[in-house]
Amino acid sequence: MLRLLSSALLTFALICGQLACSSPLKAQDVKITYPATKTVDQVDEFHGTKVADPYRWLEDDVRVSKDSAAWVEAQNSVTFDYLKAIPQRETIRQRMTELWNYEKIGAPFRRGGRYYFSRNDGLQNQNVLWMQETLQSEPTVLLDPNSWSADGTTALSGTAFSDDGRFVAYAVQQAGSDWNTWKVMDIQSRRVLDDEIRWVKFSGAEWTPDSRGFFYARYPEPADGAAFQSLNRDMKVYYHRIGTPQSADVLVYERPDQPDWGFQLSVSEDGRYLIITVWVGTDDRYRIVVKDLREPYGLPRELISNFENEYSFVGNDGDVLFFQTNLNAPNRRVIAIDLKKPQKELWQEIIPQSENALESTRIVGNMFVCSYLKDARSQVRLHAMDGSFVREVEFPGIGSAAGFDGRRADTDTFYSFSSFALPPTIYRYNMITGESREFRRAVVKFNPDDYETSQVFYTSRDGTRIPMFLCHRRGLKKDGSNPVLLYGYGGFNISITPSFSVSRITWMEMGGVLAVANLRGGGEYGEKWHKAGTKLQKQNVFDDFIAAAEWLIQNKYTSSSRLAIQGRSNGGLLVGACMTQRPDLFGACLPGVGVMDMLRFHRFTAGRFWTDDYGSADNAEEFPALLKYSPYHNLKPGTKYPATMVTTADTDDRVVPGHSFKFAARLQASQVGAAPVLIRIETSAGHGAGKPTAKIIEESSDELAFLVRALGMK
Repeated sequence: MLRLLSSALLTFALICGQLACSSPLKAQDVKITYPATKTVDQVDEFHGTKVADPYRWLEDDVRVSKDSAAWVEAQNSVTFDYLKAIPQRETIRQRMTELWNYEKIGAPFRRGGRYYFSRNDGLQNQNVLWMQETLQSEPTVLLDPNSWSADGTTALSGTAFSDDGRFVAYAVQQAGSDWNTWKVMDIQSRRVLDDEIRWVKFSGAEWTPDSRGFFYARYPEPADGAAFQSLNRDMKVYYHRIGTPQSADVLVYERPDQPDWGFQLSVSEDGRYLIITVWVGTDDRYRIVVKDLREPYGLPRELISNFENEYSFVGNDGDVLFFQTNLNAPNRRVIAIDLKKPQKELWQEIIPQSENALESTRIVGNMFVCSYLKDARSQVRLHAMDGSFVREVEFPGIGSAAGFDGRRADTDTFYSFSSFALPPTIYRYNMITGESREFRRAVVKFNPDDYETSQVFYTSRDGTRIPMFLCHRRGLKKDGSNPVLLYGYGGFNISITPSFSVSRITWMEMGGVLAVANLRGGGEYGEKWHKAGTKLQKQNVFDDFIAAAEWLIQNKYTSSSRLAIQGRSNGGLLVGACMTQRPDLFGACLPGVGVMDMLRFHRFTAGRFWTDDYGSADNAEEFPALLKYSPYHNLKPGTKYPATMVTTADTDDRVVPGHSFKFAARLQASQVGAAPVLIRIETSAGHGAGKPTAKIIEESSDELAFLVRALGMK
């Protein structure tokens, strides 16, 4: 293992030592004058209840509204003046930059007879897509997004390779927006063709077996000035023939009678079928439409005609389609449907559900590769095509495995394995023998052996047993004085597993403890676990997080004044709800790109999809629960809130920044005492995907610097 001997680390250690000897830097040492934020007389009525919304004007897009833009500039001025005054900020940024400067390589995959992998030499703003003819040949650059913009804010967000290996279709993302523009390159010549597909969101590209074109789904072009806030509706499926303009693309499937439906596309590996997975929200509840590509004029036909269960397409054997489903299996199983005999009573179970939640299934090397979660850790099991168990992939400890990409005829595949203090290692896995061989190991300038990871279980308010990961330096003293960063998400069936993060390593080098709670609402234990944290039961998620904080205090890991909480997106909602319900419990809060107005989230961009998890204020039964925990609406004037730094970005068209703007404005107006309540607004960035490395380092460094002062770290 690599030992830490760099000069930068020695400097960092010296400063940490100075902190240990100096007086804590407290929030009240700095007086903040917040920008004056106007209010408006806006009152809405929901089912007979009147609700004030005095900061409604902050929903206006900063690209359009001069008032919103001026407010953003004023808030950023205050926030960055505060951050600049923190002496440790630059040292933290330098150390994080040094840690980040390591070669990052993704698990290779094979398409059209060649191997491809992503690589970042260390501090490149965007990962580069590389290609090699064989694993022994010299790799060459195929697509380098760093050359697409001067500031690194243009990203590669998706690729699709033609079966003959001639073309790659690739998606270009600007400034973190969910909108993608698809282009096409001739791989051999590296020539970018004139083809350009615009107004694509939440869709990939799927080539036909003749490699002459691909299917995709898109929304109508938004009205001028509405691209980043208007609702996304009326998605349609098209076929694009290479060498023709987008205006000539063939409409393949639409449902004008169902404008809220969306479509995910898959072409079976044998090129025989187009599988259209129809979705209406974030829940795994799908309808399935199948088009036989051998019949050019044949119409798509419905195979699954309701939204009652998950049916995730896995692959096929001729007319037999395999799906991962939660039908009669809350932990999911794999079934087979014969298109010649599609009646439900004739469906066959291939792999039954197990005691662990099945996360994903794919077919590689003529076997089903099934990825499970066992107490939020990765477990991968292989099954023959008849469903019989073959073997389990052995991993080196507590962590997360990803990859296992491949085709039916492949005899090997690649996967990565990492954990909180274990940088990603790429393994080459032999599908025939079951042997894993180390292929590439990330070399980061710290010693993983200095840290330990454990998993504990605690009891939530209603008696539910909740898992939590803890990671910190070895030999930690549990005397109640450790600074702890507690992270959570708890929603949308998303599982939070151990993963490597440079910012977290930096935090632990500073003496901090990392705690990651696996809350209800996630997918860690299957459908029942997810549903227990949705709609009228959403309060369970907040109770789980609050119970995690209380457990950390009761077990002498920390105290309230030394405990920080962090979450992004739905996790930002989590932090906002918990800090408004228990402002006494936390020393600092970092809500990022959060859903803060639970009464209006469904009126913007992708927000309407989230009603599966949250419910809707338009529903009289669900409205009271939403109002009860909505962070924006539950801020109370005259309350002493913890030190808080809200983070968002001006191009976030997933969770529009108006959520964070309104929450921060009301928080500043409500706060008493000297604890700072700031908002940091990134420019030319979105919800998170595609954010340049430089911006990630800057934001993460600022968050840790904020915690140093807010928690009085020594």
